[in-house]
Amino acid sequence: MTPFPGNQNTTQVRHEASSDRDALLSHYRAVRQESENLCRPLATEDYCIQSMPDVSPPKWHLAHTGWFFETFLLVPFSPGYQRFHPQFEYLFNSYYETVGAQFPRPQRGLLSRPTVEEVYRYRAHIDAAMAELIYSVDEEQWEEIARRVTLGLHHEQQHQELFLTDLKHIFFVNPLRPAYREPPAPPQGRPVPLEWIEYPGGVIQIGHQGTGFAYDNEGPRHRVYLQPYALTARLVTNGEYLEFMEAGGYRQAKHWLSDGWRTVRERQWEAPLYWEKQDGRWWHMTLSGMQPVDEHAPVCHVSFYEAHAYACWAGKRLATEAEWERAAAEQNIAGNLRESGALHPVPAGTGTIPLQIFGDVWEWTQSAYTPYPGYRATSGALGEYNGKFMSNQMVLRGGSFATPAAHIRATYRNFFYSPDRWQFSGFRLADDR
Repeated sequence: MTPFPGNQNTTQVRHEASSDRDALLSHYRAVRQESENLCRPLATEDYCIQSMPDVSPPKWHLAHTGWFFETFLLVPFSPGYQRFHPQFEYLFNSYYETVGAQFPRPQRGLLSRPTVEEVYRYRAHIDAAMAELIYSVDEEQWEEIARRVTLGLHHEQQHQELFLTDLKHIFFVNPLRPAYREPPAPPQGRPVPLEWIEYPGGVIQIGHQGTGFAYDNEGPRHRVYLQPYALTARLVTNGEYLEFMEAGGYRQAKHWLSDGWRTVRERQWEAPLYWEKQDGRWWHMTLSGMQPVDEHAPVCHVSFYEAHAYACWAGKRLATEAEWERAAAEQNIAGNLRESGALHPVPAGTGTIPLQIFGDVWEWTQSAYTPYPGYRATSGALGEYNGKFMSNQMVLRGGSFATPAAHIRATYRNFFYSPDRWQFSGFRLADDR
């Protein structure tokens, strides 16, 4: 007997809806597990250290990413949900004024409690409730639930990268200079000459469009006019940056922006962050402990001020974010990203240019972090995610070796303050044509 068509369609819709929920929960579990996998090399004592105000303890990252799902999904959408602890809303709120008060960021390292074991139980409590929510929410709310879960997973991937960024600084301030992991095998390859790729001028479009995930600050897509320009096919290397240092780059004001030169003198910069000279040779801190500086690898842990000064010294400039995105849009998402396992910038390969568009280091651009034409922040607390930071920061593009491949795209806009150096940040050169 042939089934009634209406019943057949209903069965198909239910099957597709169930499949969507299965896929989302599977993705949720994979991302959440990766955060805990990254913590496996840690000793319990490592979880609680805060080495400077910009750095958060590993324990805080684990708790805050759970807080996000609790605050923006479980509390508003899961009737009867019981919070794991009534004060965690305050302890692990990062900057969401709409949600409520926050424990002071510079004091996160003072939180000996909750214990590491309690934080893991907090995460398990949230994960169990999230699995129930994903399967129990009605169809009317499903689209919003799926949107918020996806945002929360990308938020957690951001914190996975911040976890590695912060841990490096935590281990650096320890005189023992411990290693997070054993050093990988040295990369295979040879020095790559500095080549230039030219791009014609004209009107282009930048910004996200389509159905894939993007943060709100990546849109709206809009037109930009570019003059003819060129970009280097690879990133500036440690060896090239050493030439700048040896030529007196940190001692000559003429290369620097005024704020940059003031910062250099006040903070007594003489080299990138984590560099130290031992027996006449430069070494630097890595996630594998102290290692000799590889002259062929991309320079890392430089501020916008340092990147700008080097470009001026070289007679070039930094790329705008529109110039960078135009070049990146032509490339596949591939490079030294987290999946490579290197956990450190590596020398450019020997393949077809352009090279090193994605991965290795976040690339400083000369573009200020401001809203695109037509941008409107999302309403409510989630509108605080990006919009309120659009002042006094500079845009970085391309991801780093700590960025998951599924998390980066050509339109992704990262942003930091000009003096910041603890992020995995480097740069390439641009020039006018």
